[in-house]
Amino acid sequence: MFSKNVGKIDRIIRIVVGVALLAGFVLNADASYRWLYLIGIVPLATGLMNSCALYSLIGINTCNIKK
Repeated sequence: MFSKNVGKIDRIIRIVVGVALLAGFVLNADASYRWLYLIGIVPLATGLMNSCALYSLIGINTCNIKK
């Protein structure tokens, strides 16, 4: 469906940042802007799918696979 354009290191960073932000959402129950932690869904999803729509739009490919 989507072409792979996220490399291994980029993918690991996205997953770690996504999980950290979602953990902040769970752990900071009393924070007034707690909902901002839900932005972590985006890097987590793009890291798990190996595809980033923004990268596709601007023509970036961090994956080692040549087309």
